Amino acid sequence: MQHPRSLLQRLRTGAAGGLILVLLAACSTIDRGTPPPLERNATWVVLPFANHTETPLAGNRAEAISLALLQARGIGRVQRYPGGAQQEALFDAGDAKRQEEVLGWAREKQAKYALAGAVDEWRYKVGVDGEPAAGVTLQIIDVATGDTLWSGTGGKSGWSRESLSGVAQKLIRSLMDSGLSGAR
Repeated sequence: MQHPRSLLQRLRTGAAGGLILVLLAACSTIDRGTPPPLERNATWVVLPFANHTETPLAGNRAEAISLALLQARGIGRVQRYPGGAQQEALFDAGDAKRQEEVLGWAREKQAKYALAGAVDEWRYKVGVDGEPAAGVTLQIIDVATGDTLWSGTGGKSGWSRESLSGVAQKLIRSLMDSGLSGAR
C-alpha cells in the first residue's frame, strides 16, 4: 500500500501536467479540410507564398520550411519556384495572371501537385515577453486543372524563449500532416 503523501504528490503532478497541456493547446488554432487521396511519388512544386505581413521575406521563410518538410515526409520529387527573395516583393497570390504563370511553370516541370501558401502573421508580439506568433494558410493544388484539392489555415504562438521559425515550423508541420495524410 502506498503512503498517502506520495499519492497526493502524484495527483498534484498529474494535475499540473494536465494544466500545462491545456495551456499549450490554447496557443494554436487550426482549421483544415479533408485530406484528398494523393500520389506520394508524384512530382511536387512549392509555389511562391504571399506575404500579408509587415515582416520582410516571411513568405520566403515559410516556403523554405514547407519545402524541407515535404522532403522530410518522403514526398516524391519536390522543386521550388525559382526567383528567390526578389520574387516575394513581386508576387501577389491574388493576381490571377501571376497565378496562371506559376502554374504554367509547374506544368512545364510536369508536376502533379503544387503547394501554395500565404503568411498572415510572422512576428514577435510586442510586450515584456515578446512571444513568437505565426499564421499560415496552405493549399494543395492539382497542377493540371488548377483546382484546390485541400486547404488549411492556422495560427500559433509560442513562449518567450521559443524561436519564431520553430513556432512556424510546428504550425506548418501540423497543417501538412493533415493535408498529406491521404498520400499513398
